[in-house]
Amino acid sequence: MSMTITTTTNDTAATIALDGWLDTSSAPQLADALNSLGGSCTELVLDLDQLEYISSAGLRQIVSAHKMMKGNLVVKNVRPEVMQVFHMAGFDKRINIS
Repeated sequence: MSMTITTTTNDTAATIALDGWLDTSSAPQLADALNSLGGSCTELVLDLDQLEYISSAGLRQIVSAHKMMKGNLVVKNVRPEVMQVFHMAGFDKRINIS
């Protein structure tokens, strides 16, 4: 499976929408999208409404985003199957999920 990333920026805030599978083959795409935000982005929203699957490689990228944003990360629209993975990994206790 593949993944499509749509990035929307507004001054110091950005939203990254993920569509498809965030796995070993697509995690580098998310890393590139995060790196392209640069230092001016102080708030990040990850919109996972269309994310069907996440692997450990995808979880690592979300941890990287959380560290990069110094906690100013919100993950929203998480599907039940992805939320189950977040719950098993303990992400639901460490990351702001709305």
